[in-house]
Amino acid sequence: MKTFRRRQVLRTTALAVIMLASGVASTAMAEDRKSVKIGYAISKTGPNAGGAGITTLPNYQLWVKDVNDAGGLELPDGSKLPIEVIEYDDRSSSEEVVRAVERLATQDEVDFMLVPWGTGFNLAVAPLFDRYGYPQLAVSAVTDKAPQFVQRWKKSFWMLGGGHDYARALAAILAETSKAGTINTKVAMVSVADGFGIDLVTAARPAFEEAGIEVAYDKTYPVGTSDFSPMINEAKASGADTFVAFSYPPDTFALTQQAQVVSFNPKVLYLGVGTGFPVYGKNNGDNATGIMSLGGIDPNNAANADYRKRHEAVTGVAPDYWGSVITYASLQMLQEAIKRKGLDREAVSAELSSGTFETVIGETRFEDNQLRKLWWTGQWQNGQFVGVAPGDREGASKPVLPRQAWK
Repeated sequence: MKTFRRRQVLRTTALAVIMLASGVASTAMAEDRKSVKIGYAISKTGPNAGGAGITTLPNYQLWVKDVNDAGGLELPDGSKLPIEVIEYDDRSSSEEVVRAVERLATQDEVDFMLVPWGTGFNLAVAPLFDRYGYPQLAVSAVTDKAPQFVQRWKKSFWMLGGGHDYARALAAILAETSKAGTINTKVAMVSVADGFGIDLVTAARPAFEEAGIEVAYDKTYPVGTSDFSPMINEAKASGADTFVAFSYPPDTFALTQQAQVVSFNPKVLYLGVGTGFPVYGKNNGDNATGIMSLGGIDPNNAANADYRKRHEAVTGVAPDYWGSVITYASLQMLQEAIKRKGLDREAVSAELSSGTFETVIGETRFEDNQLRKLWWTGQWQNGQFVGVAPGDREGASKPVLPRQAWK
Protein backbone atom coordinates (compact mmCIF):
# COMPACT_ATOMS: atom_id res chain seq x y z
CA MET A 1 0.00 0.00 0.00
CA LYS A 2 2.85 2.40 0.87
CA THR A 3 4.58 1.57 -2.44
CA PHE A 4 1.38 2.32 -4.37
CA ARG A 5 0.93 5.66 -2.56
CA ARG A 6 4.57 6.58 -3.20
CA ARG A 7 4.21 5.84 -6.91
CA GLN A 8 0.99 7.84 -7.05
CA VAL A 9 2.68 10.82 -5.37
CA LEU A 10 5.63 10.60 -7.75
CA ARG A 11 3.31 10.49 -10.79
CA THR A 12 1.29 13.43 -9.48
CA THR A 13 4.43 15.43 -8.77
CA ALA A 14 5.84 14.67 -12.23
CA LEU A 15 2.57 15.69 -13.85
CA ALA A 16 2.56 18.94 -11.89
CA VAL A 17 6.12 19.68 -12.97
CA ILE A 18 5.21 19.02 -16.62
CA MET A 19 2.14 21.21 -16.38
CA LEU A 20 4.09 23.97 -14.66
CA ALA A 21 6.84 23.79 -17.27
CA SER A 22 4.25 23.83 -20.02
CA GLY A 23 2.57 26.85 -18.46
CA VAL A 24 5.86 28.69 -18.13
CA ALA A 25 6.75 27.87 -21.74
CA SER A 26 3.30 28.96 -22.90
CA THR A 27 3.57 32.23 -20.96
CA ALA A 28 7.04 32.86 -22.32
CA MET A 29 5.78 32.18 -25.84
CA ALA A 30 2.91 34.66 -25.37
CA GLU A 31 5.31 37.23 -23.97
CA ASP A 32 7.76 36.70 -26.82
CA ARG A 33 5.09 37.01 -29.48
CA LYS A 34 5.19 40.38 -31.23
CA SER A 35 2.24 40.04 -33.62
CA VAL A 36 -0.59 37.89 -34.92
CA LYS A 37 0.18 36.58 -38.38
CA ILE A 38 -2.82 36.72 -40.71
CA GLY A 39 -2.45 35.59 -44.31
CA TYR A 40 -4.51 35.44 -47.45
CA ALA A 41 -4.32 34.75 -51.16
CA ILE A 42 -6.31 37.18 -53.29
CA SER A 43 -6.76 37.90 -57.00
CA LYS A 44 -4.71 41.07 -57.48
CA THR A 45 -4.24 40.31 -61.18
CA GLY A 46 -6.24 38.39 -63.78
CA PRO A 47 -9.99 38.37 -64.52
CA ASN A 48 -11.02 38.06 -60.86
CA ALA A 49 -9.04 41.15 -59.82
CA GLY A 50 -12.00 43.47 -60.47
CA GLY A 51 -14.28 41.67 -58.05
CA ALA A 52 -11.59 41.02 -55.45
CA GLY A 53 -10.42 44.64 -55.70
CA ILE A 54 -13.90 45.98 -54.90
CA THR A 55 -15.46 43.50 -52.50
CA THR A 56 -12.62 41.80 -50.65
CA LEU A 57 -9.15 43.35 -50.60
CA PRO A 58 -10.18 46.90 -49.53
CA ASN A 59 -12.09 45.47 -46.58
CA TYR A 60 -9.06 43.42 -45.52
CA GLN A 61 -6.97 46.59 -45.68
CA LEU A 62 -9.56 48.66 -43.82
CA TRP A 63 -9.93 46.08 -41.06
CA VAL A 64 -6.18 45.66 -40.54
CA LYS A 65 -5.79 49.44 -40.31
CA ASP A 66 -8.72 49.74 -37.89
CA VAL A 67 -7.34 46.98 -35.67
CA ASN A 68 -3.73 48.16 -35.67
CA ASP A 69 -4.72 51.79 -35.14
CA ALA A 70 -6.51 50.59 -31.99
CA GLY A 71 -3.37 48.83 -30.75
CA GLY A 72 -3.93 45.40 -32.28
CA LEU A 73 -6.11 42.35 -31.75
CA GLU A 74 -7.27 42.12 -28.16
CA LEU A 75 -6.74 38.80 -26.39
CA PRO A 76 -8.72 37.40 -23.44
CA ASP A 77 -6.21 38.78 -20.90
CA GLY A 78 -6.69 42.30 -22.25
CA SER A 79 -3.33 42.48 -24.00
CA LYS A 80 -3.15 43.48 -27.66
CA LEU A 81 -1.01 42.29 -30.54
CA PRO A 82 -0.75 44.03 -33.93
CA ILE A 83 -1.65 42.18 -37.11
CA GLU A 84 1.19 41.14 -39.40
CA VAL A 85 -0.13 40.53 -42.92
CA ILE A 86 1.23 37.92 -45.32
CA GLU A 87 -0.38 38.35 -48.73
CA TYR A 88 -0.12 36.44 -52.01
CA ASP A 89 -1.53 37.18 -55.45
CA ASP A 90 -3.36 34.08 -56.67
CA ARG A 91 -3.39 35.60 -60.19
CA SER A 92 -7.01 34.47 -60.64
CA SER A 93 -5.76 30.88 -60.91
CA SER A 94 -7.40 28.10 -58.90
CA GLU A 95 -4.13 26.16 -58.94
CA GLU A 96 -2.24 29.18 -57.59
CA VAL A 97 -4.75 29.89 -54.82
CA VAL A 98 -4.42 26.30 -53.61
CA ARG A 99 -0.61 26.54 -53.64
CA ALA A 100 -0.70 29.87 -51.80
CA VAL A 101 -3.00 28.60 -49.06
CA GLU A 102 -0.80 25.53 -48.62
CA ARG A 103 2.22 27.82 -48.31
CA LEU A 104 0.49 30.07 -45.77
CA ALA A 105 -0.34 27.07 -43.58
CA THR A 106 2.88 25.03 -43.83
CA GLN A 107 5.66 27.55 -44.48
CA ASP A 108 4.41 30.86 -43.15
CA GLU A 109 2.48 29.16 -40.34
CA VAL A 110 -0.01 32.01 -40.09
CA ASP A 111 -2.28 32.17 -37.06
CA PHE A 112 -5.41 32.77 -39.14
CA MET A 113 -6.25 32.89 -42.82
CA LEU A 114 -8.71 35.10 -44.65
CA VAL A 115 -10.54 33.75 -47.67
CA PRO A 116 -10.05 34.33 -51.41
CA TRP A 117 -12.64 36.00 -53.62
CA GLY A 118 -15.19 33.95 -55.53
CA THR A 119 -17.32 30.85 -55.11
CA GLY A 120 -15.04 28.54 -57.07
CA PHE A 121 -11.91 29.61 -55.21
CA ASN A 122 -13.55 29.20 -51.79
CA LEU A 123 -14.59 25.69 -52.75
CA ALA A 124 -11.08 24.95 -54.01
CA VAL A 125 -9.40 25.91 -50.73
CA ALA A 126 -12.04 24.61 -48.30
CA PRO A 127 -10.35 21.18 -47.88
CA LEU A 128 -7.05 22.91 -47.05
CA PHE A 129 -8.59 25.25 -44.47
CA ASP A 130 -10.16 22.18 -42.90
CA ARG A 131 -7.00 20.04 -43.05
CA TYR A 132 -4.90 22.67 -41.30
CA GLY A 133 -7.60 23.68 -38.81
CA TYR A 134 -8.36 27.23 -39.94
CA PRO A 135 -11.86 28.75 -39.68
CA GLN A 136 -13.02 29.64 -43.21
CA LEU A 137 -15.33 32.66 -43.29
CA ALA A 138 -16.41 32.22 -46.92
CA VAL A 139 -17.98 35.56 -47.75
CA SER A 140 -17.86 35.87 -51.54
CA ALA A 141 -19.28 32.40 -52.14
CA VAL A 142 -22.83 31.49 -53.13
CA THR A 143 -23.68 27.81 -52.83
CA ASP A 144 -26.73 25.68 -52.19
CA LYS A 145 -24.45 22.97 -50.83
CA ALA A 146 -23.49 24.97 -47.74
CA PRO A 147 -25.42 22.62 -45.37
CA GLN A 148 -23.44 19.64 -46.72
CA PHE A 149 -20.16 21.57 -46.69
CA VAL A 150 -20.68 22.50 -43.05
CA GLN A 151 -20.95 18.81 -42.20
CA ARG A 152 -17.83 17.98 -44.23
CA TRP A 153 -15.74 20.99 -43.14
CA LYS A 154 -16.75 21.76 -39.56
CA LYS A 155 -14.88 25.09 -39.41
CA SER A 156 -16.34 26.48 -42.64
CA PHE A 157 -18.84 29.34 -42.53
CA TRP A 158 -20.93 30.40 -45.56
CA MET A 159 -22.08 33.99 -45.59
CA LEU A 160 -23.89 34.79 -48.86
CA GLY A 161 -26.59 32.16 -48.97
CA GLY A 162 -27.35 29.73 -51.77
CA GLY A 163 -28.50 29.97 -55.34
CA HIS A 164 -32.03 28.91 -54.41
CA ASP A 165 -32.37 31.92 -52.07
CA TYR A 166 -31.64 34.40 -54.85
CA ALA A 167 -33.48 32.45 -57.54
CA ARG A 168 -36.69 32.07 -55.53
CA ALA A 169 -36.69 35.74 -54.59
CA LEU A 170 -36.34 36.75 -58.24
CA ALA A 171 -38.95 34.20 -59.36
CA ALA A 172 -41.45 35.61 -56.84
CA ILE A 173 -40.91 39.16 -58.13
CA LEU A 174 -41.36 38.01 -61.75
CA ALA A 175 -44.48 36.03 -60.91
CA GLU A 176 -46.07 39.00 -59.14
CA THR A 177 -45.11 41.42 -61.92
CA SER A 178 -46.42 39.13 -64.68
CA LYS A 179 -49.63 38.55 -62.74
CA ALA A 180 -50.14 42.31 -62.73
CA GLY A 181 -49.80 42.26 -66.53
CA THR A 182 -46.62 44.36 -66.52
CA ILE A 183 -44.45 41.67 -68.16
CA ASN A 184 -45.01 38.38 -69.92
CA THR A 185 -44.11 35.04 -68.34
CA LYS A 186 -41.01 34.34 -70.45
CA VAL A 187 -37.40 34.67 -69.33
CA ALA A 188 -34.16 34.45 -71.33
CA MET A 189 -31.21 33.31 -69.24
CA VAL A 190 -27.43 33.01 -69.59
CA SER A 191 -24.89 31.85 -66.99
CA VAL A 192 -21.13 31.63 -66.57
CA ALA A 193 -19.74 28.09 -66.40
CA ASP A 194 -18.16 28.54 -62.97
CA GLY A 195 -19.21 27.64 -59.42
CA PHE A 196 -21.31 30.79 -59.04
CA GLY A 197 -23.12 30.55 -62.38
CA ILE A 198 -23.72 26.83 -62.10
CA ASP A 199 -25.19 27.14 -58.62
CA LEU A 200 -27.50 30.00 -59.58
CA VAL A 201 -28.78 28.60 -62.86
CA THR A 202 -29.32 25.16 -61.35
CA ALA A 203 -31.53 26.77 -58.71
CA ALA A 204 -33.25 29.17 -61.13
CA ARG A 205 -34.64 26.57 -63.52
CA PRO A 206 -36.95 24.85 -61.00
CA ALA A 207 -37.68 28.15 -59.22
CA PHE A 208 -38.97 29.71 -62.45
CA GLU A 209 -40.97 26.61 -63.31
CA GLU A 210 -42.65 26.57 -59.89
CA ALA A 211 -43.50 30.27 -60.30
CA GLY A 212 -45.09 29.70 -63.71
CA ILE A 213 -42.24 31.41 -65.59
CA GLU A 214 -41.20 29.85 -68.91
CA VAL A 215 -37.47 29.70 -69.67
CA ALA A 216 -37.52 30.62 -73.36
CA TYR A 217 -33.73 30.72 -73.71
CA ASP A 218 -31.03 29.08 -71.58
CA LYS A 219 -27.34 29.33 -72.48
CA THR A 220 -24.15 28.68 -70.52
CA TYR A 221 -20.93 30.40 -71.58
CA PRO A 222 -17.28 29.74 -70.64
CA VAL A 223 -15.25 31.92 -68.28
CA GLY A 224 -13.39 34.57 -70.27
CA THR A 225 -16.13 35.16 -72.86
CA SER A 226 -16.06 38.74 -74.10
CA ASP A 227 -18.44 38.78 -77.09
CA PHE A 228 -22.01 38.32 -75.90
CA SER A 229 -23.73 39.69 -78.99
CA PRO A 230 -24.83 36.28 -80.35
CA MET A 231 -26.46 35.39 -77.01
CA ILE A 232 -28.01 38.84 -76.65
CA ASN A 233 -29.55 38.65 -80.13
CA GLU A 234 -30.89 35.15 -79.48
CA ALA A 235 -32.36 36.29 -76.15
CA LYS A 236 -33.90 39.28 -77.92
CA ALA A 237 -35.48 36.97 -80.49
CA SER A 238 -36.91 34.67 -77.80
CA GLY A 239 -39.78 37.05 -77.03
CA ALA A 240 -38.97 37.12 -73.31
CA ASP A 241 -39.64 40.33 -71.39
CA THR A 242 -37.04 39.31 -68.79
CA PHE A 243 -33.32 38.80 -69.32
CA VAL A 244 -31.27 37.18 -66.55
CA ALA A 245 -27.49 36.75 -66.53
CA PHE A 246 -25.73 34.95 -63.71
CA SER A 247 -22.46 36.62 -64.61
CA TYR A 248 -19.12 37.68 -63.13
CA PRO A 249 -17.94 41.33 -63.21
CA PRO A 250 -16.22 41.46 -66.64
CA ASP A 251 -19.25 39.75 -68.19
CA THR A 252 -21.74 41.97 -66.35
CA PHE A 253 -20.15 45.15 -67.69
CA ALA A 254 -19.79 43.72 -71.20
CA LEU A 255 -23.39 42.48 -71.29
CA THR A 256 -24.66 45.91 -70.26
CA GLN A 257 -22.74 47.72 -72.97
CA GLN A 258 -23.46 45.21 -75.72
CA ALA A 259 -27.19 45.15 -74.90
CA GLN A 260 -27.26 48.91 -75.41
CA VAL A 261 -25.43 48.62 -78.74
CA VAL A 262 -28.13 46.34 -80.18
CA SER A 263 -30.99 48.19 -78.41
CA PHE A 264 -31.98 45.15 -76.39
CA ASN A 265 -34.45 46.59 -73.87
CA PRO A 266 -35.96 43.85 -71.70
CA LYS A 267 -38.56 45.10 -69.24
CA VAL A 268 -36.70 43.26 -66.48
CA LEU A 269 -32.91 43.17 -66.61
CA TYR A 270 -31.19 41.11 -63.93
CA LEU A 271 -27.40 40.77 -64.04
CA GLY A 272 -24.83 39.08 -61.80
CA VAL A 273 -21.80 40.09 -59.78
CA GLY A 274 -20.64 43.61 -60.54
CA THR A 275 -24.09 45.14 -60.85
CA GLY A 276 -23.85 46.29 -57.25
CA PHE A 277 -20.44 47.90 -57.75
CA PRO A 278 -20.55 51.71 -57.38
CA VAL A 279 -18.56 52.00 -60.62
CA TYR A 280 -21.39 50.18 -62.42
CA GLY A 281 -23.84 52.89 -61.39
CA LYS A 282 -21.31 55.61 -62.19
CA ASN A 283 -20.51 54.23 -65.65
CA ASN A 284 -24.13 53.74 -66.63
CA GLY A 285 -25.74 56.76 -64.99
CA ASP A 286 -29.50 56.86 -65.53
CA ASN A 287 -29.27 53.69 -67.60
CA ALA A 288 -28.55 51.74 -64.41
CA THR A 289 -31.96 52.67 -63.00
CA GLY A 290 -34.19 49.63 -62.62
CA ILE A 291 -31.48 47.03 -63.23
CA MET A 292 -31.62 44.21 -60.69
CA SER A 293 -29.12 41.80 -59.17
CA LEU A 294 -28.16 39.98 -56.00
CA GLY A 295 -27.73 41.89 -52.75
CA GLY A 296 -28.56 45.50 -51.98
CA ILE A 297 -28.59 47.67 -48.87
CA ASP A 298 -31.01 49.53 -46.66
CA PRO A 299 -30.16 53.13 -47.65
CA ASN A 300 -31.39 54.39 -44.28
CA ASN A 301 -29.15 52.13 -42.18
CA ALA A 302 -26.90 54.55 -40.28
CA ALA A 303 -24.25 51.95 -39.34
CA ASN A 304 -23.92 50.87 -42.96
CA ALA A 305 -23.75 54.49 -44.12
CA ASP A 306 -20.94 55.21 -41.63
CA TYR A 307 -19.07 52.08 -42.74
CA ARG A 308 -19.37 53.11 -46.40
CA LYS A 309 -18.00 56.57 -45.64
CA ARG A 310 -15.00 55.20 -43.71
CA HIS A 311 -14.32 52.55 -46.35
CA GLU A 312 -14.02 55.12 -49.12
CA ALA A 313 -11.99 57.54 -46.99
CA VAL A 314 -9.42 54.89 -46.02
CA THR A 315 -9.19 52.75 -49.16
CA GLY A 316 -9.95 55.34 -51.83
CA VAL A 317 -12.72 53.18 -53.33
CA ALA A 318 -16.40 52.90 -52.47
CA PRO A 319 -17.63 49.51 -51.20
CA ASP A 320 -20.03 47.49 -53.29
CA TYR A 321 -23.70 47.14 -52.39
CA TRP A 322 -23.62 43.42 -51.64
CA GLY A 323 -20.64 41.51 -50.29
CA SER A 324 -18.47 44.39 -49.03
CA VAL A 325 -20.28 45.08 -45.79
CA ILE A 326 -20.68 41.32 -45.17
CA THR A 327 -16.93 40.92 -45.64
CA TYR A 328 -16.16 43.58 -43.05
CA ALA A 329 -18.73 42.08 -40.67
CA SER A 330 -17.04 38.67 -40.98
CA LEU A 331 -13.73 40.22 -39.92
CA GLN A 332 -15.38 41.87 -36.93
CA MET A 333 -16.75 38.47 -35.93
CA LEU A 334 -13.29 36.92 -36.18
CA GLN A 335 -11.81 39.79 -34.15
CA GLU A 336 -14.37 39.41 -31.37
CA ALA A 337 -13.99 35.61 -31.29
CA ILE A 338 -10.22 36.06 -30.84
CA LYS A 339 -10.88 38.56 -28.04
CA ARG A 340 -13.05 35.97 -26.29
CA LYS A 341 -11.00 32.83 -26.96
CA GLY A 342 -7.46 33.86 -27.89
CA LEU A 343 -5.42 32.41 -30.73
CA ASP A 344 -6.66 28.83 -30.38
CA ARG A 345 -8.22 28.21 -33.80
CA GLU A 346 -10.38 25.37 -32.50
CA ALA A 347 -11.86 27.56 -29.76
CA VAL A 348 -12.26 30.53 -32.12
CA SER A 349 -14.13 28.36 -34.63
CA ALA A 350 -16.46 27.07 -31.90
CA GLU A 351 -17.13 30.64 -30.76
CA LEU A 352 -17.89 31.76 -34.30
CA SER A 353 -20.32 28.88 -34.67
CA SER A 354 -22.25 29.55 -31.46
CA GLY A 355 -21.68 33.19 -30.54
CA THR A 356 -23.55 36.41 -31.23
CA PHE A 357 -21.61 39.42 -32.49
CA GLU A 358 -22.26 43.13 -32.93
CA THR A 359 -21.11 44.19 -36.40
CA VAL A 360 -21.70 46.87 -39.02
CA ILE A 361 -24.77 44.91 -40.15
CA GLY A 362 -26.17 44.77 -36.63
CA GLU A 363 -26.46 41.78 -34.31
CA THR A 364 -24.99 38.90 -36.26
CA ARG A 365 -24.96 35.15 -35.68
CA PHE A 366 -24.69 31.98 -37.73
CA GLU A 367 -27.39 29.38 -38.18
CA ASP A 368 -25.64 26.04 -38.71
CA ASN A 369 -22.52 27.98 -39.77
CA GLN A 370 -24.53 29.97 -42.34
CA LEU A 371 -25.53 33.62 -42.42
CA ARG A 372 -29.20 33.85 -43.33
CA LYS A 373 -30.23 37.49 -42.78
CA LEU A 374 -29.40 38.85 -46.23
CA TRP A 375 -30.84 40.85 -49.12
CA TRP A 376 -31.73 38.36 -51.85
CA THR A 377 -32.59 40.91 -54.57
CA GLY A 378 -31.55 44.50 -55.13
CA GLN A 379 -32.29 47.21 -57.71
CA TRP A 380 -30.71 50.48 -58.77
CA GLN A 381 -33.01 53.28 -57.59
CA ASN A 382 -32.16 56.98 -57.25
CA GLY A 383 -28.43 56.38 -57.61
CA GLN A 384 -28.19 53.60 -55.02
CA PHE A 385 -28.46 49.82 -55.20
CA VAL A 386 -31.17 49.08 -52.65
CA GLY A 387 -32.52 45.83 -51.24
CA VAL A 388 -35.99 44.90 -52.52
CA ALA A 389 -36.32 41.29 -51.31
CA PRO A 390 -37.22 39.99 -48.82
CA GLY A 391 -39.96 42.57 -49.18
CA ASP A 392 -41.07 42.17 -45.57
CA ARG A 393 -37.62 42.89 -44.15
CA GLU A 394 -37.17 46.22 -42.36
CA GLY A 395 -35.61 48.75 -44.73
CA ALA A 396 -36.78 47.02 -47.93
CA SER A 397 -37.54 49.20 -50.96
CA LYS A 398 -40.34 48.34 -53.37
CA PRO A 399 -39.18 47.05 -56.81
CA VAL A 400 -39.94 49.40 -59.69
CA LEU A 401 -40.83 47.57 -62.92
CA PRO A 402 -40.70 47.69 -65.86
CA ARG A 403 -37.27 49.27 -65.96
CA GLN A 404 -36.77 52.31 -68.18
CA ALA A 405 -35.41 51.81 -71.69
CA TRP A 406 -31.83 52.80 -72.51
CA LYS A 407 -31.35 56.50 -73.01
